[in-house]
Amino acid sequence: MKPNITLIGMPSSGKSTIGVLLAKRLGYSFVDVDIVIQEQEGRLLKDIIAEEGMDGFLKAEERVNAGLDVKKSVIAPGGSVIYGAKAMAHLKEISEIVYLKMSYEEMEKRIGNIVDRGVALKPGYTLQDLYKERVPLYEAWADIVVDEEGCFRPGETVDKLRAIMEKKLAAEKKELDHMLNLLQNKQAAK
Repeated sequence: MKPNITLIGMPSSGKSTIGVLLAKRLGYSFVDVDIVIQEQEGRLLKDIIAEEGMDGFLKAEERVNAGLDVKKSVIAPGGSVIYGAKAMAHLKEISEIVYLKMSYEEMEKRIGNIVDRGVALKPGYTLQDLYKERVPLYEAWADIVVDEEGCFRPGETVDKLRAIMEKKLAAEKKELDHMLNLLQNKQAAK
């Protein structure tokens, strides 16, 4: 497995909350990329969007995500990170990409004020439009999908993700052991 875990998903899917809990359980650092963007830009996300428009915000978001240099970290980028191909290619290279999947109804229930949240909503778009556009992108980039259906507390989602990751690690170990045995048998045959 790769040295980091990146959580992607809709606004309000719990990337930051679940990320902190997962980082604590794994002994990793936690990186909230929205905070990194605000620190580097010296202003709030909503102010970047208001002053530079959606395109300006997306450029800043892509630049920051594409430049992350961390190890043993759980990374929580904003939900719009999937619009930046350079950022996603970099995150895919340095981390396992985990998609926190949720229904539209659950997102709508959780989301709250989209302006204060700094949601990258294109002019004329509804939340439903945003959901329909992003889901295929999240699925395309994901190494692991965690369906949050039936998870009523963040800890339940973390448990679900941890079980999936442990299963994936066991499968990778089994495959590596098999390859090692093949190499050893090949060497012994010489």
